[in-house]
Amino acid sequence: MPRIPRSATASDGAGRDPLATPEEVAAYLGVPVKTLYQWRHRRTGPNTLKVGRHLRYRWQEVDAWLDAQTSYDLTA
Repeated sequence: MPRIPRSATASDGAGRDPLATPEEVAAYLGVPVKTLYQWRHRRTGPNTLKVGRHLRYRWQEVDAWLDAQTSYDLTA
């Protein structure tokens, strides 16, 4: 599933992905935003950052969390 594109600005770091909003991560994972907040409260979802009073996600951490969720063995 592709990420939601965001326009790059002059303030972006060289080669860095912009931080994702809860709405972007929810759309990427196909879950409601409320579910992300519940996962954060239960400490079961992807790691979050607080930027001021806003929650943000690093895309690489979202992908790593998603990979960890699908790492079960199907050969049994």
